[in-house]
Amino acid sequence: MSRAEQPSRRTVLAAAVAAVVVGPAVTADVADAEESAVVPTLRDSAGTPTVDYHSWTSYQDWRAGAARGTRAVAGARPGVVIAAPAGTTDYTDPHTGTTATWEYATWTSPVHRLRVPATEVIASWNAHTPAGTWLQVELHGTYSDGTQTPWYVMGRWAAGDQDIKRTSVDDQKDGKSAVWTDTFAIDDATTGLRLVSYRLRLTLHRKPGTKLTPTVWRLGAMGSDVPDRFTVPASTPGLARELIVPRYSQEIHKGQYPEYDNGGEAWCSPTSSQMIIEYWGGRLTPEQLAWVDPSYADPQVDHAARFTYDYQYEGCGNWPFNAAYAATYKDLQGVVTRLGSLTDLETLIAAGIPAITSQSFLKEELTGAGYGTAGHLMTVIGFTADGDVIANDPFSPSDGAVRRVYKRREWENIWLRTKRYNASGKVVSGTGGVCYLYFPARPTPRQRKALARVGVR
Repeated sequence: MSRAEQPSRRTVLAAAVAAVVVGPAVTADVADAEESAVVPTLRDSAGTPTVDYHSWTSYQDWRAGAARGTRAVAGARPGVVIAAPAGTTDYTDPHTGTTATWEYATWTSPVHRLRVPATEVIASWNAHTPAGTWLQVELHGTYSDGTQTPWYVMGRWAAGDQDIKRTSVDDQKDGKSAVWTDTFAIDDATTGLRLVSYRLRLTLHRKPGTKLTPTVWRLGAMGSDVPDRFTVPASTPGLARELIVPRYSQEIHKGQYPEYDNGGEAWCSPTSSQMIIEYWGGRLTPEQLAWVDPSYADPQVDHAARFTYDYQYEGCGNWPFNAAYAATYKDLQGVVTRLGSLTDLETLIAAGIPAITSQSFLKEELTGAGYGTAGHLMTVIGFTADGDVIANDPFSPSDGAVRRVYKRREWENIWLRTKRYNASGKVVSGTGGVCYLYFPARPTPRQRKALARVGVR
């Protein structure tokens, strides 16, 4: 399973309201917001907007930001790189105690005004970080009362683990909000306080005196205000299709590399990620897998666990780190967002795009699972003729047992709800439709249309 309910991953969602806050205070920060392309805003069954995912991906996007030592690069996959460093900085890695000097440059996005004033924001990014480089992502926002957040660190990340240990940053708060592992959250949503706009800042680092540079292709964030709910309305089945996705069990990796979240039993997130990466053709070379004990089956799952591991969270379930890992494979993109319904998942499956969903449930709440969990990732690969969900569930005893069929009504409730009762009868949080989406760097027109329909461009 995952470790989703440890204190450093707290999910604070909106109060039980029927509509988004109307008429937030507008500051100069918001008034300067860019006019962004129109992207559908996800709505709940009552028509209330709940999710706004926004990203910067095009050459024009990168040119629109504020650069200090960075430049935009064009081409088939536009991005931002170090041009001439803005300066040097010393960074002491909290997980190794090593202090090193790095050259750095920054790129700061224009202000994005949220179409959904948010109680939560999760950033995600896609980048290439060759050895000797790494990056930091930060968020700065404006509240509905006109005040502003500090610059919050949303992640310090590198594809490898030799230069720095990729990490979230704990103990970031200002009395109104806090960052819990990978999620910005309003402390008390019942007050009506919301985040109405934000900027993201990239800081790109490299070893001094080199020409190395990270390249960032996608930077975005999902803001959401999902009303508290123990149940969600039933949806109407609309698709019968199954995608052929590789099947991997996390359970066969029990005890392997316990330094990465105590071994395979907690590897639902990287195992799910690896399934979809390989669905899209992503493969690792023998050289990349040479560090894995050759007696282990499916060594690519061990690799995924190591290279999604968050050294602060002490787990492999950091959502943006998984999306960033997927994008280290040639011509793949990854985002973290929320979806509003199983109909959204059907839209993606119809276009050939599987999804990784996060859910929590008691054993009796999901027929056929045979277990309960405080947080677990699965891969949705299709729907039966009756509309039931076909999932590759990594919490299975073998690769052959991974494919499962779960009842539609049960599935949509455990995935989309924001409140639930745990085994002790205590009210705890649900994930409210969180998912990872991995898809080609150059989607087909049909895939692009499907992604746009669920709010991703």
